[in-house]
Amino acid sequence: MFSILKKNGAARVFVISIDGVPYDFMKSHIEKGDFPNFKRLVDSGSFRRMNSVQPCISSVAWSSYMTGKNPAKHNIFGFVEQKPGSHDIFVPTSLHMTSETIWEMMSKAGKKVFVMNVPVTYPPRQVNGILIGCFLCTQIDRVAYPAHVSQELKKMGYIIDADAWIARDNLDKYLDECNKALAKRAEAMFHYMNKEQWDFFQCHIMETDRMNHFFWEHMEKDAPKYAKAFFDFYKRVDDLLGEVAKKIGEDVDLIVLSDHGFCTIRKEIYLNWYLADAGLLKFTTTPPKSLSDMHPESQAYSIIPGRIFLNLQGREPHGSVLPEHYEAVRERITHTVLGFKDPETGTPIIRKVVKREDIYDGQNFKAAADLVAVPYDGYDLKGNVNKEVFGEKTALVGMHTFEDSLLFIRNREITKTHNDIWVGDLAPTILKMMALPIPADMDGVAVV
Repeated sequence: MFSILKKNGAARVFVISIDGVPYDFMKSHIEKGDFPNFKRLVDSGSFRRMNSVQPCISSVAWSSYMTGKNPAKHNIFGFVEQKPGSHDIFVPTSLHMTSETIWEMMSKAGKKVFVMNVPVTYPPRQVNGILIGCFLCTQIDRVAYPAHVSQELKKMGYIIDADAWIARDNLDKYLDECNKALAKRAEAMFHYMNKEQWDFFQCHIMETDRMNHFFWEHMEKDAPKYAKAFFDFYKRVDDLLGEVAKKIGEDVDLIVLSDHGFCTIRKEIYLNWYLADAGLLKFTTTPPKSLSDMHPESQAYSIIPGRIFLNLQGREPHGSVLPEHYEAVRERITHTVLGFKDPETGTPIIRKVVKREDIYDGQNFKAAADLVAVPYDGYDLKGNVNKEVFGEKTALVGMHTFEDSLLFIRNREITKTHNDIWVGDLAPTILKMMALPIPADMDGVAVV
């Protein structure tokens, strides 16, 4: 059995978060001998499959990770949101997060922290240490707290995020982009590991997610060129894990985790096309430019990925659904959405439709979608309104999945079994490892 607490009652904790890396994928290739460094780690700790959030979007999952709460408490429901009282879209940032993060709690307790690149950490909030923001930042001069760290990163040639638009035109160039971004991330990580004092250190590898989106199918089909490039990249990540484990030694607790799984995309599905085809969504112009062109007679619309809002009177700009008809309309929409099929194959698209009260609870509940459509693996739900096709295959070949994220903790026994863990359990787990109090309003439960 592994120890639960260090001898002094509190641990220093190092987290490597590898965005979008599936448990089953890693387990399979560890067993094949492809990732020897991760294998050595797995042999010295607990390795589990973990659940994500619904919808399984990185911004939402990492917000639950860093707060231990469901979206209705931390207020990040998706990669995009609507401005209240309109259908204008914006990207939520740390400014919209209504909960404290674990590194803010650590800071208040006098712990020194270093956090780099975790989604929804831009703009960087003040901490007792260093916080380097995420892909939401487009200007490196503003990416970090304290401000001088941004200038240090700039001198290093640090790359905030690989430019995914490159992949749509040139996969070879995108490979170079991802490898360069990973190399610069590692350089900055080791620089600050050695330079700074810290009780908690987290480096987030976003490039795994970026690779998966554009190379997952090539890997699964063993494409001659890109499958090798994919595994070469992952072996660099494995080497990075090995180097971190060696540098921090056995006296520091090491956690490796991801936020969701991945699978190959069959088609990107334009859910608003289906809602319109079913007569639930209408527009005042053809083709519509945005949801602002929605006709007042509409009953429902969708925002990426699979979040369905009723056009509710008193809440929407031109609501048509009466509040007293809310439940009846939700039931009708649920029945209709569950019937959506791929017209080319006859395959069902939607696995289940979840009511918001079944997954959300908190002070921001009213901002949640009324329903969340959960697709079968392979059908990637999009929110476009101006598409003239129900769905299509694009350069994006990999999509997120809910049930296959991973969690590894070195030298400790994870008390929950596969899929009993969700990403929000990590906040109380880390606080417990560091002998810090766990807030009563956290939804997560410590797993060590």
